[in-house]
Amino acid sequence: ATGVIELDGHDLRDYRLDAMRQRIALVAQDTYLFNDTLGANIRIARPEASEDELALAIQRAALDEFIAGLPEGLETPVGERGMRLSGGQRQRVAIARAFLKDAPVLILDEATSHLDAVNEQLVRSALDDLMAERTTIVIAHRLSTVRDADHIVVLEQGRVVEQGDHDELAALGGLYAHLVARQGSGERSDAAE
Repeated sequence: ATGVIELDGHDLRDYRLDAMRQRIALVAQDTYLFNDTLGANIRIARPEASEDELALAIQRAALDEFIAGLPEGLETPVGERGMRLSGGQRQRVAIARAFLKDAPVLILDEATSHLDAVNEQLVRSALDDLMAERTTIVIAHRLSTVRDADHIVVLEQGRVVEQGDHDELAALGGLYAHLVARQGSGERSDAAE
């Protein structure tokens, strides 16, 4: 394969792996939590962060009220793989980590796919704040997640088949338009966008 992907004007191949990881925050479909406290699981994104920075990340991720209601607050153990937290709470921990890290590139990988309507609204609002002023790569099957993107890349079996914004792709009448029509009727798509 040919071509170059650049980050801040530098070829990705010129970055050491750890230097590149410092510039990227990830909110994934499944948030891995360690069997530790809630605070430690958020702070892992930037261990040297101040208490004020941690509190702001928690507030921006819409976790502050939940944590305030816990008898042990940030010292609350989350259990093995975070089993004491709901799916929406785990996702908001991932969002708090990303706010705390404050990396220039954000990757959202199916970040709202497992959530009920109430949790999705909270998480989506927090994600909207998180995406502001940074490059965001959204990987999603649910087209409502990518509809407002500046540039959409449609993949079929690992190959790029279409590119453009929502209106351009809808007007093409190709795979993206077909997926929009299917999802509009409530049918779930298996193609990755």
